[in-house]
Amino acid sequence: MLALGVAAQTSGTFLVSTPAFLIPLLHLQQGVPLAQAGLLAAAPTLGMVLTLVVWGALADRFGERWVIAGGLALTATFALAAAPVQGLVGLGVLLMLGGAASASTNAASGRIVVGWFPRPRRGLAMGIRQMSQPLGVALAAVIVPPLAADFGIGAPLLVAGLAAAILAAACAMGITNPPRPTNTAPATAGTVTPYAQSSFLVRIHLVSILLVVPQFTLSTFGLVWFISALHWNAAAAGGIIALAQFVGAIGRIVVGAISDRLDSRVGVLRWVAISGVVVMLLLAAAGGLQWDAAAAIMLVIATTVSVADNGLAFTSVAEAAGPAWSGRVLGVQNTGQFIAASAVGPAAGALIAIVGYPLTFALLAIAPLVSIALIPRADKHWS
Repeated sequence: MLALGVAAQTSGTFLVSTPAFLIPLLHLQQGVPLAQAGLLAAAPTLGMVLTLVVWGALADRFGERWVIAGGLALTATFALAAAPVQGLVGLGVLLMLGGAASASTNAASGRIVVGWFPRPRRGLAMGIRQMSQPLGVALAAVIVPPLAADFGIGAPLLVAGLAAAILAAACAMGITNPPRPTNTAPATAGTVTPYAQSSFLVRIHLVSILLVVPQFTLSTFGLVWFISALHWNAAAAGGIIALAQFVGAIGRIVVGAISDRLDSRVGVLRWVAISGVVVMLLLAAAGGLQWDAAAAIMLVIATTVSVADNGLAFTSVAEAAGPAWSGRVLGVQNTGQFIAASAVGPAAGALIAIVGYPLTFALLAIAPLVSIALIPRADKHWS
């Protein structure tokens, strides 16, 4: 179940990440303004924002298997439809629809982990599951730029569509919905929501929104920074981005295991937020001094730290919500993150155009700094 959940979301993440790695081709070779290219990169995440809670509610009501398989089938359809499109408007619309469909894997695969793993093992399991996002980005970093340069922007979309189709079939055949507690009735319209019980969920949502700002800035503009400002070739720059995402995937597993060992999600989350402030400032310094090797090392470290919170926050909100509400709460969790991510593309692109990459990275350290005060002091969990 865990392997299929990881593979499913990796496939969806590959499609969502593809337009970000088309930015060098669009901006440097075709002259598309950076803010406009960033808007195209944000299109899939905007689509996800519109459907995450809906997919989560469907998973709560009908189970995970057909939500994931059906969503991936739709993802494949929109990706394949986008492959031959030339205009940026039409491409953006289809990417938005593809992102909306791929959102099915987010909440549903999170429910699989919560349902099949007990609390002492959930942090590690969710850390493994959360590898899917950096792995999808890493694959896109390696595959998309050379494929688009040789065969056009439709080629990576064709690859994304075929991968989603294959995994839709695999998930339909292989996923089994986790058992639900016999003492927990399905949520109804009259059920008191977990949001009414305390501010815990809202605070974790806000923290995640703030911590996603540096994460999506680095994944969206890291490649074009190395090519345009540090003058690396596309292959070397793509290799650094892929390495950063791979190390980030391992980092998610490590912090998840630590949270299991310490029996604290929010305590480890606080460490991650503090580290986020430090690494963004160090990355800005390395970039400002034009120290290429230091910038590459700091990008890997900053990317690892910037993605480390996702598994912790995901596990935390799912445990606090309980099985009757976890799909919707995970949908809300991701919705907040992807609303922020949708704004990051054009906003960070415009900021970079005004003040440059190093100062932008330094300013983004404000987001994890603010988040520290919002992190709850203790975990809240249903089971």
